[in-house]
Amino acid sequence: MPQRGTMLSCSRCHCCNAASSGSTEYGIEQEPDDMSYHSTLTGLRDFGTDPGALSANIYIPKSYRRNGPLVVALHGCAQSPESYNLGSGWSDLADEYGMALLFPRQNRKNNALRSFNWFKLGDSRRGAGEPLSIRQMVGQVVDDHNVDPSRVFITGLSSGGAMTAVMLAAYPEVFAGGAIIAGLPYRTAITPIQALVRMKGYGGPSDRRLDALVRGASRFAGSWPTISVWHGESDKTVDSSNAESIVRQWQKIHGVKGAPTRIEDVDGFPRRVWADADGRELIEEFIIGGMGHGAPIRAGGEEGLGEEGKFMLEVGISSTRHIADFWGLRRN
Repeated sequence: MPQRGTMLSCSRCHCCNAASSGSTEYGIEQEPDDMSYHSTLTGLRDFGTDPGALSANIYIPKSYRRNGPLVVALHGCAQSPESYNLGSGWSDLADEYGMALLFPRQNRKNNALRSFNWFKLGDSRRGAGEPLSIRQMVGQVVDDHNVDPSRVFITGLSSGGAMTAVMLAAYPEVFAGGAIIAGLPYRTAITPIQALVRMKGYGGPSDRRLDALVRGASRFAGSWPTISVWHGESDKTVDSSNAESIVRQWQKIHGVKGAPTRIEDVDGFPRRVWADADGRELIEEFIIGGMGHGAPIRAGGEEGLGEEGKFMLEVGISSTRHIADFWGLRRN
């Protein structure tokens, strides 16, 4: 198994230009480009044994009320909680909706490009490594801020999206729903070389194996998390075929095999929905035509969120707002 600190080859990964590390606050590494806006978030300390050697930030808006929801947001490679929050607009939406936010942070000592290590055996299973650290963070925030444990959700971009897939499979009892943006299916790769191959859309487990990987990740026998999948059709870093594989990985688990229940237009983009016999939406998929690698945002307008930047792509649809709506989160 690769040692901690192994990273995807810089010559082939989109994260080659990671900035050098800067100062710290609450023992949390801050990047130079974070300094102008990091004050929105505060550090989370003493959340457990932290076997994955991660750190974290939180945001608890004034609009938050007891038994409110929690959203866990995982940044992408070469990003930080601050830059991901700025681009996605999660804290602005938290002000509107009254929800708590948790931003796990990858540290350079784990991965020089600040990618979550979703492709390592020790960091892609229940009860160990980075997934256990994130689970401990969730437990601490739930206890500290009286979060409704039935309304905990998780999302992430790129390596954060792939780690979101890990968390949904490894800890399905913790999350009511998840959203994977430009990510990959759970356990599609367990080495850096495999990860590079899968990112390009080559190979990968069969549909039967994809289903078995999720079922074998825990002993869960309850109601599975709902799944939202977002991907750029022109993504050259993580091929969009991975989005299709994510959907297939969860279809049998949710009992919604085959074609979508319906396809509808949302802000000019097709939304594919798989619903159960009662009409409950269990899986949704957005493939954004013409978009490359990143999170789709709509910064302008009355309901705009976020700010265009590296891997935060202005395409006229806010994945942040639509994901929250899919989860049933609403204004206070």
